[in-house]
Amino acid sequence: MTTSDEIVLLVLTHVPDRETALKLAGALFEAKSAACVNVLGACTSVYRWQGKLEQAEEIPLLIKTTHARYAEVESLIRRLHPYELPEIIAVPVARGLPGYLQWVADETRDVSC
Repeated sequence: MTTSDEIVLLVLTHVPDRETALKLAGALFEAKSAACVNVLGACTSVYRWQGKLEQAEEIPLLIKTTHARYAEVESLIRRLHPYELPEIIAVPVARGLPGYLQWVADETRDVSC
């Protein structure tokens, strides 16, 4: 039986370079806040910031975690992200391979409880 804390989330963020992406991924693993982080290839983001149209090359990250670990994930991203206002979007996973979803829950479970 899955508890609300074990609900799997997909957290999305973009960072300016691969070095930042790998540093963030490492910190998430060290804290057991994420079961998996996909560091994707560079993409171009186009957005409006402070009234100006901006274009930047960024590295997307797909972070697999649980509801119970979301606050830690957000805190780490905010602490390590170089942007003033980083993108942090969490999407609940409505369905997925049960074994995989259980693996995410197991990998992020706080063993000290």
